[in-house]
Amino acid sequence: MWPLDPFQKEVLRFAVSCRVLTLVLQAFFNAIIPDHSADAFTPPRLAPSGSVDQIVEGLLGGLSHWDAEHFLFIAEHGYLYEHNFAFFPGFPLVLLAGTELLRPLKGLLSLRSCLLISVASLNSLFSVLAAVALHDLGRLVLHCPRQAFYGALLFCLSPANVFLAAGYSEALFALLTFSAMGQLERGRSRTSGLLFALATGVRSNGLVNTGFLVYAQCRSFFSSLMVLNPLRSLLRLLGSVLLSVLTLGLPFALFQYYAYSQFCLPGSARPIPEPFLQLAVNRSYRIADGNVPPWCSWELPIIYSYVQDIYWNVGFLRYYELKQVPNFLLAAPVTVLVAWATWTYVTTHPWLCLTLGMRRNKINKTLEKPEPGFLSPRVFVYLVHAVALLLFGGLCMHVQVLTRFLGSSTPVVYWFPAHLLQDQEPLLRSLETMPGKPLAGDSPPGQKVPRNSIMGLLYNWKTCSPITQCILGYFLTYWLLGLLLHCNFLPWT
Repeated sequence: MWPLDPFQKEVLRFAVSCRVLTLVLQAFFNAIIPDHSADAFTPPRLAPSGSVDQIVEGLLGGLSHWDAEHFLFIAEHGYLYEHNFAFFPGFPLVLLAGTELLRPLKGLLSLRSCLLISVASLNSLFSVLAAVALHDLGRLVLHCPRQAFYGALLFCLSPANVFLAAGYSEALFALLTFSAMGQLERGRSRTSGLLFALATGVRSNGLVNTGFLVYAQCRSFFSSLMVLNPLRSLLRLLGSVLLSVLTLGLPFALFQYYAYSQFCLPGSARPIPEPFLQLAVNRSYRIADGNVPPWCSWELPIIYSYVQDIYWNVGFLRYYELKQVPNFLLAAPVTVLVAWATWTYVTTHPWLCLTLGMRRNKINKTLEKPEPGFLSPRVFVYLVHAVALLLFGGLCMHVQVLTRFLGSSTPVVYWFPAHLLQDQEPLLRSLETMPGKPLAGDSPPGQKVPRNSIMGLLYNWKTCSPITQCILGYFLTYWLLGLLLHCNFLPWT
């Protein structure tokens, strides 16, 4: 990925600009709009706040709302409550590592203030690097520089923007996932597996990424059948699949065992500060006090599924209630986007989809030189991944989280709109023909800086096609509304 080419530099510049604007706007909205009194996790503060802490809270407090409070609490106090185990440890550990860089300021700042600064700086860094990683992945998969470029620029305007900035794990997960996908496309399966495993330690849906490793191994198996002994190839495939499952499942298994050791083993109770004990009584939170919870007696004692069931009522079709219609409407745009992408791809490549992308090169030699862009056969596995996430999220989760769930997990959410823009926006072609600025003196002669065509479309909004206005309108509306609502404890996705 390094050194950066002109397209990557433009992606980097635009991503940094969007991150800075995000932090400024969240501080502005948080200052002028009073916080809504929400029924959210709000633990008491044990340490008094100094004047510098109050300044940090005023500037960055909008990043600590809703689920972000769980991550900050875990980073500061550990897993004290049973429901904290819905949040994986990768991101809190990274936040704690970030606070070590602020050690010289610990005399002026409380740990919470250091964690807030870590959230703002690290998530900004992660989301910027995720945009560059997505661009790199797009070039490898799409073989269409412009679509890869547009997709990365759209990621900078992601509808999940506020969750890439606030104290959530989405930015880190997106960076690890897109980087792992890129390494796998380069044939570096070990590095890819390690990055995917780290992603599993950040978010539970990282387990689904096992499919990428298994799919790559199956493709390798079918391509080697004519060269190696079939039995030997099959044994190698089974061994590789088992290793992939164990590698990506290990962080999840270790986390579940840690929970088991805290709540289920004798003598696991530990001292908890009195304010947190009182909060547990007031809100009916379970703590590790020696009383064994029911999930400990399960044949497979997994706390994660228990917490999602009991505390968040997550389960198949449980969210399908009339009162949840507004949340379904919030998730409708990203649902339509992935469904539309699936329909477009399947109707273009019906036989490829029926054969799960495993058809042999000698049968269809066009696979040796696949058509560039979103409709490339290489996009198939990414589309299956996106559909699997959409179905699981739409049927079993709180539906409003689909926007950030998909926006931080699958490149399809950005590649398909990029395909639509390139395919159906006449203005885009004229913008591309406009002269760019020359590069610096040490760059190749005659090479020019690529234009940020997405911004060009925004500047020429009135002349854009309706489909462009719908795509950019959706991205920008959710980008801005997320900051306005989420940072003031108002309901959002």
